[in-house]
Amino acid sequence: QVQFVESGGGLEQPGGSLRLSCAVSGIAFYIYSMAWYRQAPGKQRELVASITSGGGTNYDDSVKGRFTISRDNDRSTVSLHMDRLKFEDTAVYYCNARTPFDDSWGQGTQVTVSS
Repeated sequence: QVQFVESGGGLEQPGGSLRLSCAVSGIAFYIYSMAWYRQAPGKQRELVASITSGGGTNYDDSVKGRFTISRDNDRSTVSLHMDRLKFEDTAVYYCNARTPFDDSWGQGTQVTVSS
């Protein structure tokens, strides 16, 4: 069974940085395009960044130039480095495949940007 375990969130001031990590199990990780999603209070979950099996990346315009997604196929992990955080980055962050396993969302990790 596929499992996603996110970690690394926390409270950070505007302009600060955080690094999120996600451990993936139950799938042939190296085959899949992976992604980070986020859900802010009262809003739908949205795609933040994705990375193909070959390492090609895509970002939502709201995070382009500030966030960097990466993956380690040997360790079956996907990471999100977040720089120059903004108030509007506050959300629960989830990882999943680019085409999500809808029955297997993890708990997510809370990111709160506040002064």
